[in-house]
Amino acid sequence: MNQRAINFVKAFVAGFVSTIVFHQGLLTLFYLTAVVPRTPYDLRPVPPLGIPAVISLALWGGAWGVAIWPFLKNVNGPAYWVRALVISAIASGSVTLFIVSPLKGMPMAGGWNPKVIVSTLTLNGTWGLGMALLMRLMHASRATHSESSASIPRRKVTT
Repeated sequence: MNQRAINFVKAFVAGFVSTIVFHQGLLTLFYLTAVVPRTPYDLRPVPPLGIPAVISLALWGGAWGVAIWPFLKNVNGPAYWVRALVISAIASGSVTLFIVSPLKGMPMAGGWNPKVIVSTLTLNGTWGLGMALLMRLMHASRATHSESSASIPRRKVTT
């Protein structure tokens, strides 16, 4: 598999895991503090596949990871984190508020409730930062592995 394809697989994995850890972790805090009524780690089956809602959400998180990664891959420093936060909050947050919610029979943008809008943007922004962090960790791991294996002296085999 070429490196570009591997990076997209990593972006999918990072988006998936970020949903489970960062998005749902923050949703848990929001739920426990009564900021939102939505239960985290929802295991109820959802159509069309009948998989748990949290897994469906994580699969979409993986898809968003693939979609957002091209906008992050060549950025370094603070701009990397700002871009991850802004793109994930605005892009995926807007899709959630203006497309997904109405498709699920909920009011657009939570009926323009500021609490719904801010919590959605915050959850999606946190997801994006988590995805960006996981991508950095995976790339750092690869670089460390490459450096360590490059420094291993090779024995010359003679016949």
